[in-house]
Amino acid sequence: MDEKDLVEFLVKSLVDNPDSIEINVIGGEKSTILELKVMEEDIGKVIGKHGRIAKAIRTILSAAATKSGKRVVLEILD
Repeated sequence: MDEKDLVEFLVKSLVDNPDSIEINVIGGEKSTILELKVMEEDIGKVIGKHGRIAKAIRTILSAAATKSGKRVVLEILD
């Protein structure tokens, strides 16, 4: 399972509209940026109170990315 599939799996279980999730992958030599876009009413569910859920997703993502030796950044777009 790559990083995009992992984020997609985690976010689909959180939101009300799982079909509206869009993840764009921007790859580089040493890092990868994942741009996550969800519907406006689901942004709060992905971010969580004080950003706790977003931080947890980023922690899981960075732990999974250490296997490949790359740095992965998750950006949640409005």
